[in-house]
Amino acid sequence: MARVGTRTHSHRRTLTRPTPGGPNPESHGEVEGACGKLGTGWQRRPATQAENVGGGARAGQGARAGTPRPRWPPLPPPPPPPPLQLPEPWRAGPRGKMVDYSVWDHIEVSDDEDETHPNIDTASLFRWRHQARVERMEQFQKEKEELDRGCRECKRKVAECQRKLKELEVAEGEGGKAELERLQAEAQQLRKEERSWEQKLEEMRKKEKSMPWNVDTLSKDGFSKSMVNTKPEQAEEESEEVREQKHKTFVEKYEKQIKHFGMLRRWDDSQKYLSDNVHLVCEETANYLVIWCIDLEVEEKCALMEQVAHQTIVMQFILELAKSLKVDPRACFRQFFTKIKTADRQYMEGFNDELEAFKDRVRGRAKLRIEKAMKEYEEEERKKRLGPGGLDPVEVYESLPEELQKCFDAKDVQMLQDAISKMDPTDAKYHMQRCIDSGLWVPNSKSSEAKDGEEAGTGDPLLEATSKSGDEKDVSV
Repeated sequence: MARVGTRTHSHRRTLTRPTPGGPNPESHGEVEGACGKLGTGWQRRPATQAENVGGGARAGQGARAGTPRPRWPPLPPPPPPPPLQLPEPWRAGPRGKMVDYSVWDHIEVSDDEDETHPNIDTASLFRWRHQARVERMEQFQKEKEELDRGCRECKRKVAECQRKLKELEVAEGEGGKAELERLQAEAQQLRKEERSWEQKLEEMRKKEKSMPWNVDTLSKDGFSKSMVNTKPEQAEEESEEVREQKHKTFVEKYEKQIKHFGMLRRWDDSQKYLSDNVHLVCEETANYLVIWCIDLEVEEKCALMEQVAHQTIVMQFILELAKSLKVDPRACFRQFFTKIKTADRQYMEGFNDELEAFKDRVRGRAKLRIEKAMKEYEEEERKKRLGPGGLDPVEVYESLPEELQKCFDAKDVQMLQDAISKMDPTDAKYHMQRCIDSGLWVPNSKSSEAKDGEEAGTGDPLLEATSKSGDEKDVSV
């Protein structure tokens, strides 16, 4: 390795800085001779250790003294370039034939002419050409089918004749010799006919191949799909009675399960319970939960109402999501729980705001229901208090003068008669008639008739009461 490095270093110095006055190192003959001797020496005797150690010094001395050093042999010539690769369209096909594009030069199109004779209707001409081409294609296809059918029939006869020949050869009877000869002659004739049919089929194929292409044979449909847009059928709106009956039936069947869902709080528990009972994901469940919330608020069970209200909003959000996606609610309730579990702050704030607004609406509806119930109760009580004339005794009592009120409070008939006698006859008649209609003043059953009662009201109450002092009267409040 030292000798190679030394000679290389010496060689470089000889090429870059030749010694003046010395032999020219560029001489081709000297270089060849030096290379030959150098190569011969290296091949015959390996270098000793002393030569390896001192080779560098000797090489340096020789270079300084102007001794010519040989160059390395020239590099071999580069390899020849690879064969030329032709582009894909010009390369030979799988059978060694070039791609034939001549079929595109003769394409039969019915409407390939832009201008026609002015006396000829262009549309009619194109239509006639197309009709003529279609008729030619149908005729050609008919002839081709007839040839195929004839060829198949001939092959069938040949096979049948061959079968009979084999049966006769196996029998080898003396009487079957004539039959055998006849079948052999028939088989020979059938083979000729078969070759004739095959020749006709080959000519038909060549004729079909030479025929110009047209719009019907230029390409074939890979697939065909037709889609007709139809208006989706809208479900008929159910009447109020039908919806109420449907809700009632659903609640009677699944009320226990709905209440169990209303008591849940965690998202995972709600999702699992709805997965096990997908029939609960519907509008009837949401309606029942709303009514239940109002009932709980009316009963002043506020904490339980807030819990059920949370589940009500969950069901309503699922129904709204299904409506926006236009799918069945049972197919998208898992998407809601996935979304609510990973929801951002804004989405959760929207959910909580809707929950609080729903609670306020429930409280308002509960308050209205209580007020309505109180009014109904008061109305029922008032109807129970109505007298024979349809007047409320409480209202009549409150409208009486203070003197008459004291009489009814004391339940003193004499005191009442004295108070009436002191009043104006018209006012006394008015108040006494209202007392009778409301039931505050009940005449005795021994009184003659209602007409007598009216006559009693028309006169002076004090005189009427004095004249009928024997009659028993009752006062009721």
